Amino acid sequence: MNHVEPSVAARLDETVRAVRAKVSLVPKVGVVLGSGLGAFADGLADLVKVPYETLPHLPASKVVGHAGNLCFGHVENVPVVCMQGRVHYYEGHPLWQVVHGVRTMARLGVSCVLVTNAAGGLEAGWSAGDLMIITDHLNLMFQHPLLGPNDDSLGTRFPDMTNAYDPTLRAQLLEVSKAENLPLREGVYAGLTGPSYETPAEIRMLGVLGAQAVGMSTVPEVIALRHMRMRVAALSCITNMAAGLGTGELDHKEVEETAKARRADLQRLLKGWIVKAGRT
Repeated sequence: MNHVEPSVAARLDETVRAVRAKVSLVPKVGVVLGSGLGAFADGLADLVKVPYETLPHLPASKVVGHAGNLCFGHVENVPVVCMQGRVHYYEGHPLWQVVHGVRTMARLGVSCVLVTNAAGGLEAGWSAGDLMIITDHLNLMFQHPLLGPNDDSLGTRFPDMTNAYDPTLRAQLLEVSKAENLPLREGVYAGLTGPSYETPAEIRMLGVLGAQAVGMSTVPEVIALRHMRMRVAALSCITNMAAGLGTGELDHKEVEETAKARRADLQRLLKGWIVKAGRT
């Protein structure tokens, strides 16, 4: 007998049922916490943690800095769900599984999602520790989360990506940054597969293509969310200058240390944004 793989919607239904058996809260805002940024979820009021490994179709990441929990709680009475870490395409997971977490958040009832990541900076005048609102992206992973048969119950076959990064949500991030005196950069994010860091020649190429930051995540998640008509914003913590623009070897420890150094500022920014997004 031929084995028939379950549809994307069927997998989502299984995961959502498993979550709802453990958590009664219905979240309004979703946040994906990237490398070194997971500590934000530990500060949620009424925190409930659900390890990915206890949920169907949601594997835990093996990368340092990605705890692997779905965290539920409140930020000033706004119900929130956070992905405390994510899985990556370079870990060997198929793209449907890479985006399954954000699709689950959408199915759980959130009205918008903020995706965060650690990224390499491409602008010579920038420095490690800068924060950047993503205004657009370049999908250079040479893979796509919507390949294969389309599930019309999730979204259209050909989703529009003109405003992949919602202008209103971006404006809210800028409003909070001004109120908190936290300068924000803005720019285009190039998504590559990794796991090796880019060569100096590749960084020069990305600069010519118009990118200001580069990383190994986010792009598939944003595409999958927009397929489901979800409003999305994204924020990069520039944790290192890309190859050829800094000194010394690139190291994941530097990524974690820089993200941790900006932890307090990021928490203020995320909290302020969640309150704005959750009340509009």
